[in-house]
Amino acid sequence: MPRRMRDQAFREAQWDRRYEPQVEPLNRYIDELGERDDVGHPPYIAPMYRGIDAPVLSVFRDPGPKAGGPEGSGFLCVENDDPSAERLWHFLDEAGMDHRDVVPWNAYPWYINAKPSTAQLRDGVEPLRRVIELMPRLQVVILHGNDATRGWKMFLRQHAHVVRTRGIESLGTYHTSRGALRSNHSTVEERLVESRRREDHIRTTFAAAARILHSNARAPQ
Repeated sequence: MPRRMRDQAFREAQWDRRYEPQVEPLNRYIDELGERDDVGHPPYIAPMYRGIDAPVLSVFRDPGPKAGGPEGSGFLCVENDDPSAERLWHFLDEAGMDHRDVVPWNAYPWYINAKPSTAQLRDGVEPLRRVIELMPRLQVVILHGNDATRGWKMFLRQHAHVVRTRGIESLGTYHTSRGALRSNHSTVEERLVESRRREDHIRTTFAAAARILHSNARAPQ
């Protein structure tokens, strides 16, 4: 079940394992990013993930308070104690995707808990390139929300060849936060319909990602 990061024993175990082989290259790089004193230390990739061996990278906007805030777990993780992570857990479960295969990342990897500026999204391009470089089995990048999509477009302007030569596919959908799933329609009925449409879009996107993984697994080597 989701939200295991609320359990101190689970958090401490993840912390003690943060340099396990499957996540060590990613988390050592995150340590490098943390040397920029003006922006703080980004959250680590939780060792529950397959890390560099994972086939999917899930890119959000920026780390939330339950990941990178003062009271956060210190990890990017679907098990964090917040509703966005819990919704992501359930969407992945519905799609039949192994949570460990979907490594989380952010268009702006440092904690700000705000909409990143254009300059900040630009600062996230090189970290994204390095993360992709460290994941040789990466097949799909899922982009959650407008800011993640903007950051990806900036990435492609400089590094489209990385995606093209490796055959990495990108899929865009909504963020799993309550705000992203809520609309500004005038009536309650319209808001409910739009919210369901956005949730269905996430489901459809995850189902498409699952098909890509299944198809690639069956393809002759």
